[in-house]
Amino acid sequence: MPLACGSPLALGVVERLLKVERRFIFDSYANRVGKGTHRAIDRLQQFARHHRYCLRMDIVRHFPSIDHAILRKTLARMIRQDDVLGLTDTIIASGAGVLEDEYDTVWFPGNDLLAACRPRGLPIGNLTSQFWSNCYLDPFDHFVKRSLRCPAYLRYVDDFALFSDGKQVLRDWREAVIGFLARLRLTVHENISQTLPTRCGIPWLGFVSYPDHRRLKARNARRATRRLSARFTAWRAGEISFAELDASFQGWINHVRYADTWGLRREVLRRAAGF
Repeated sequence: MPLACGSPLALGVVERLLKVERRFIFDSYANRVGKGTHRAIDRLQQFARHHRYCLRMDIVRHFPSIDHAILRKTLARMIRQDDVLGLTDTIIASGAGVLEDEYDTVWFPGNDLLAACRPRGLPIGNLTSQFWSNCYLDPFDHFVKRSLRCPAYLRYVDDFALFSDGKQVLRDWREAVIGFLARLRLTVHENISQTLPTRCGIPWLGFVSYPDHRRLKARNARRATRRLSARFTAWRAGEISFAELDASFQGWINHVRYADTWGLRREVLRRAAGF
């Protein structure tokens, strides 16, 4: 049955979600009003100016790995109304198995053979999935801030970074982070989970951020050249309008202008147009 916009249940859902939103830490930047990618990049660079080292990590196949039982238990602590919980149960259950092919079974301490049958996974494109992701990782965010007492920490979906002036501190935090995420049945990419001097640049959300400047990742520049070249060819062949071509170019320019990319923009546009 559709949920009417003005129904008591719909109003209850909105009211509850607003209260849940206020639980999130300030430095959680994904899918929140007034946050977003570029503000996350700005914040990372701000932390880089004041700390010598960064521990950058990300979660392996985050959305396929989200465990329904753990998510339901997390939401039950945030939402007290049975009717709202019932609605969330329906939405969560609809994601069971949708990303099954993208999940490789991980065995955590204490698992039995039935652990492989646990319902998991949320559709990546659903707005509810984006919100549930923040709810799922909210206990982790508070663990880093309160238990580890990391003053400089931020997260964007499944990418997160911790800052400190001591390498050993970050090594200790890394082990604690891995242990806590295991309780959420999540793992991290080992090859990305490393401590970096902030002066050497931190790969983050498509850019490499330094304390005093930032650059676009080289592979992103190559990908943009190929994509924009294809759009330019399609325009010359009459397959798309000039407005569509212009939208592609302007969208890319608007994104990369948040880095030191004046020369790069000129070169990518020149190559894309075949000059």
